[in-house]
Amino acid sequence: MNAKIRIALPLLIVPLWLALLWSAAPFGQAFGQGFAGLGGDSEGFAEVTPGKIFSFPQDHGAHPDFRIEWWYVTANLSDTAGNPYGIQWTLFRRALTPGSQQSGWNRQQLWLGHAALSAKGRHLSAEIAARGGTGQAGITTAPFAAWIDDWSLTSIAKQSPAAGAPGPDAFSEMRLTASDEAFSYDLTLATDKNLIFHGESGFSRKSDIGQSEGSQSGADQASYYYSQPFFTVSGTVSLDGKDIKVSGKAWLDREWSSQPLAASQTGWDWFSLHFDSGEKLMLFRLRDKEADNYTSGTWISPDGSATALTPDDIIMTPLQTARIAGRDVPVRWRLEVPGKGVEIETAALNADSWMLTSIPYWEGPVQVSGSHDGVGYLEMTGYAVGE
Repeated sequence: MNAKIRIALPLLIVPLWLALLWSAAPFGQAFGQGFAGLGGDSEGFAEVTPGKIFSFPQDHGAHPDFRIEWWYVTANLSDTAGNPYGIQWTLFRRALTPGSQQSGWNRQQLWLGHAALSAKGRHLSAEIAARGGTGQAGITTAPFAAWIDDWSLTSIAKQSPAAGAPGPDAFSEMRLTASDEAFSYDLTLATDKNLIFHGESGFSRKSDIGQSEGSQSGADQASYYYSQPFFTVSGTVSLDGKDIKVSGKAWLDREWSSQPLAASQTGWDWFSLHFDSGEKLMLFRLRDKEADNYTSGTWISPDGSATALTPDDIIMTPLQTARIAGRDVPVRWRLEVPGKGVEIETAALNADSWMLTSIPYWEGPVQVSGSHDGVGYLEMTGYAVGE
């Protein structure tokens, strides 16, 4: 396991920046703010409410009136000999305070980039941090580009030559790059499928607390959430200076919110799975120290049609844990969606897929067997030392 952190900030403000930005799990939970402070008070920030009409390419870009947002890519890859690899690329944006945007170093927007490369017996990760308003990180929508330092996710989709004719979605063809001392990757992602909207047409609930307490808006503990899970991938990963040609499948998530968690929710277990049948499955479980865990998901057919899954549709059972970084982390799971005939087990390609980042978590590729075979990714957050 290897990790490197690069921080593009004046050294004197780094400790304060890290504390304010991400509120590492023990700090946030100590003050009743949920995992990484994501259950804290969101007063003054924009609310997530049902019925949003998405607009593109604008919604591929940043939403600075909301507190937290990310552009997230995972890919299951193999080389010409069949050896498996996994990559992760994430750009996070977080607003420190609500209100009108300031300029330069005073801008309230902070950025964090995570990149990782997984293989059998290896997991390498890196992190970059930057302050908004300096040009070191950001988003443009026309053309689409997300970057932090020299890491980037950019659209290379060809626009229609006819005047006024609609072009392809910016996410239909993309280039993804990241580099660190021990690894790098340069990949092309392409698809002809439409975006997938999770939950209620992109309104993704994260608990039923607001509903049970009579919330009228339904805005408590929710996000706007859509994905592009149909990417095919080709390109190169580099490991210890050796270039390796790879191909496979990728999944891109877009999500933003101001209060995605309840204060009592300590972390999540999230799956994105590609079945050999062409079907896809997204599931997540939000663990709660005071109430029942909350589960949700989306079943995606090969033609791109999506069916929202409710907590009653899903059974998620940890089967085996591994001791990682002083934590007992479940690396083998049974997942069941009886209404879709799904009864599968997932096993980590590399049990030690620990992200040594400012907020540490587990993320890595998994192999799927049972009623459906395939590959996918698993992310697990909020497992505390000693658990």
